[in-house]
Amino acid sequence: MLDRTEEILADLIAHPTVSSDPNAGLIDAMATRLEDAGARVEVFRDETGDKANLWASIGPDMGGGVMLSGHSDVVPVADQDWSTDPWQMTERGDLLMGRGTCDMKGFIAASIAMASAYGTTNLRRPVHFCFTHDEEVGCLGAQNLVQHLKGRDHLPAIAVVGEPTEMRIIEGHKGCCEYTARFQGLEGHGSNPDRGVNAVAYAVRYVSRLMELAEELKLRAPRDSRFDPPWTTVNIGKLAGGVAHNVIPGRAEVEWEMRPVQYGDAEFVKEQLTQLIETELLPAMRAVTPWADISVETIGEVVGLEPMDDNMARSLVAQLTGGNSADVVPFGTEAGLFQELGMSVVVCGPGSIAQAHKPDEYVSRQQLTECLTMLEGLRRTLAA
Repeated sequence: MLDRTEEILADLIAHPTVSSDPNAGLIDAMATRLEDAGARVEVFRDETGDKANLWASIGPDMGGGVMLSGHSDVVPVADQDWSTDPWQMTERGDLLMGRGTCDMKGFIAASIAMASAYGTTNLRRPVHFCFTHDEEVGCLGAQNLVQHLKGRDHLPAIAVVGEPTEMRIIEGHKGCCEYTARFQGLEGHGSNPDRGVNAVAYAVRYVSRLMELAEELKLRAPRDSRFDPPWTTVNIGKLAGGVAHNVIPGRAEVEWEMRPVQYGDAEFVKEQLTQLIETELLPAMRAVTPWADISVETIGEVVGLEPMDDNMARSLVAQLTGGNSADVVPFGTEAGLFQELGMSVVVCGPGSIAQAHKPDEYVSRQQLTECLTMLEGLRRTLAA
């Protein structure tokens, strides 16, 4: 089965599915493989037809069972110093190198390789395959797929999201919320700043409040938080605006994110910023010109995966892998979206997050073997 997995992985790597590019060709190829294995396959395309999600099932058409989930997109390789062709899988000892090998086409390849075995087994409960687009830029594909799945009678009971965890069981992670705030002021000569509306100056006031909120969030950290750091974090990723020393800048832009440990923190931050804009910033700007404006675009709001005392997914994967502990991690995944659908969810997959997004990304054959062992154990469990 490992040889079959490597063959599929090489094919997946050869599809350069950077988030900014189409993934439909890769989804169609995976759909064909799963149909050949006997799966019932659905492909959901976006309005352009270039982006697609895949949903497939093997076994009885009933509720319950287990979903194997992965994202098909990868991060760019531009300006990275690769020693190999990132779009051609290269063997280096026990390591298989190429963009996406661990994040997360290795897990997808292992799942597809096992599909034929699932298809020839008399499963008493179904196994589902869920492969999405644009996870790396806000979990856009999974958010779209969730809308298709809502209201269905037959949903999985358990989801295993195969992000690279070195096959450790992850039962929780923070959310990720990304925003862009745009400031429209009034340009003018720098010698008379009161006759203009300095968009950069107002953006700085916005950023200053964000940094105050970052400190306030530390005091809101749950006492039993297992995250590092244990509080909701705020990061200012970009502040841009202005054209020259002597020109009042008419436009400015702030890109920022927060990673909530609890839902209420995100609402707290947004409410505080809305109050700042509506009661302080905009009135002052519009006192000079009525056309001044501030808009905040939501790039993505992805919920975290909340650790649960009663977690069927954790119990199942522990049984399949022999793992006797479960951790939390700071990076985000699609897992929280599936938890909101009522599934019991864990994150567990081959490879290390330390290799993800880097040049010469790799996954080891040992990790793929451990993943295949888990998936074979799942086959026996679903047939029991």
